[in-house]
Amino acid sequence: MTFKNKVISFINNSVTFSDPFPLGSVGLGILFLFVSQVSFAQKKEQIGTETVNVVKPYTPTILDAFKVKETPLLDEEDNTKKETVKYTIFSFPVASTFTPSKGKAAGVEKEKEAVLFQNYATFGVGNYGTFVGELYVNHDLNATDYIGGMFRHHSSQGGIEKVILDDRFYDTSIDLMYGSNRKEVSWNLDLGYQNQTYNWYGLPADFGTTLAPQDRAILISGIRPQQSYSTLTLGGNVAFNESFFNKMSLKFNHFSDIFDSSENRFYAKPTVEFDVMDSAVKTDLIIDYVGGSFNNNYLNTNTEPIKYGFTNLGIAPSFVMQEEDWTLNIGAAIFYSLDNQNSNNKFFVYPKFNASYNVVGDLMIFYAGAEGNLKQNSYQDFVDENPFLSPTLAIAPTDQQYDIFAGLKGKLTNNMSYNIRGSYINERNKALFKSNDYNENATNQDYAFGNSFQVVYDDMRTLNFYGEVKADFSKNVTFGINGSFSSFTNDFQQEAWNLPAIKLNSSLDVNITEKWFAGTNVFYVGERKDFQVNTNVVTNAAPVTLRSYFDVNANVGYKYSDRLTAFARANNITNNAYQKWQNYPVQGFQVILGVNYKFDF
Repeated sequence: MTFKNKVISFINNSVTFSDPFPLGSVGLGILFLFVSQVSFAQKKEQIGTETVNVVKPYTPTILDAFKVKETPLLDEEDNTKKETVKYTIFSFPVASTFTPSKGKAAGVEKEKEAVLFQNYATFGVGNYGTFVGELYVNHDLNATDYIGGMFRHHSSQGGIEKVILDDRFYDTSIDLMYGSNRKEVSWNLDLGYQNQTYNWYGLPADFGTTLAPQDRAILISGIRPQQSYSTLTLGGNVAFNESFFNKMSLKFNHFSDIFDSSENRFYAKPTVEFDVMDSAVKTDLIIDYVGGSFNNNYLNTNTEPIKYGFTNLGIAPSFVMQEEDWTLNIGAAIFYSLDNQNSNNKFFVYPKFNASYNVVGDLMIFYAGAEGNLKQNSYQDFVDENPFLSPTLAIAPTDQQYDIFAGLKGKLTNNMSYNIRGSYINERNKALFKSNDYNENATNQDYAFGNSFQVVYDDMRTLNFYGEVKADFSKNVTFGINGSFSSFTNDFQQEAWNLPAIKLNSSLDVNITEKWFAGTNVFYVGERKDFQVNTNVVTNAAPVTLRSYFDVNANVGYKYSDRLTAFARANNITNNAYQKWQNYPVQGFQVILGVNYKFDF
């Protein structure tokens, strides 16, 4: 059969291959393409007759695959049989001179642990007849209970230059304590007594100008300026470790003087704390009572005692919220104040809010808030601040409506911290110290010759800026400096009496060697205003400006042993007889030498 007949038979669907030669895969592919083209063309037109001459039949073959033999044939000339090499080792012992040293840990200098003692005694003497003494003892009764006591004394025989009246003072106190620290509860009880003796030595500079020299001398010699205060204290604290009733503080004071003035103060503050939705809710309950009397008024014209009494009942709930870098403390304080003498009761509400935000970790923390409080004033608190008061005061609480503040705090370096704060305070009935007016009548009380102070009240607003820097340059050197700058606005008084606009303070402590240490304190107090009139002299009185003052104190000590230390203190190194209060110059340059001894029973 010719190739032409094969194609025609395929198209007519009756192709039977009986080809004498096998077709390879390449041949079949070419044939399929060719037949497809012919079939497509056939649909359009009839295939004509053609003659195909086959010169040579297609005889495909398969090449033999090359396979690497398992054992290749090597015909190299150097491919000879390996020879067996025989060798012998001649070993003999050799004496070694190397001796390894044992491992030794690197030496670390270990600091000597400080020896701690439970008791100490301090004694010192100085010019102006100064004597200081302290004794503290503490003893553990068992694993949980302890008992202790503290005795303090500071006195001076006076001798301030140009002071006419006696300027001696004494301050002696003794405190006893008993406490217990247990797993569930810790508590302590305190019992104390303090006696303070001062003298109203601050006569006005022009005192006695209306009198003849002889009469003036007689009047001054008849003044007995001594005042003495006595304080009896009983108090205690209790803290629960696993209870919603967190802690409680109790305190009772009885305060009196030699002019038959008397005051009682009772203070209680229980605290309840619990968690609500992952937030700590804290509530302070406050009971604050003060009541007392003065035998006379300042002019000595009142036959009835001056009585006062206030009971402040308060509740101050607050809770803390923390989220990432924010911390919020939100709360309020509600007080009900009862005027026990005048039945003039009042209701007060104060904000208790503050927040902080970590701007740059602990390097910069922004904080702000608004807080208020009802401050209970007392005769004892006033005397602690100014011991030269007349026993004829008007006592009333201060309504601090709000204190709005904001500031930045953090670290300048790892060993230096800072705090900058600005605040605006609005207060009603703020207490101010002001000199008493006077005359030169021999029938006056010993404190009524212009040598004492009264308390006046005013509604005030205070704008204050405060800055502080603390640095620990090393474990042996610490430094700190702070300053306060204030501006006062009064509603009734001419000035903010005896309040300085500027206060600066700086301190430096140095451990020179293991035995020697030293420190210094420098402070500056700006000008203050006061007002005083001699009622026997007709004059156009005006406020008096008290000059600012600068003071430097220093100390040095030597540790003879773990138990015994000697020290020296120098106060008012500038020897400036400045006036802290009007007509009251302070002692000049003072030196105190003393020792401190630590011991155990």
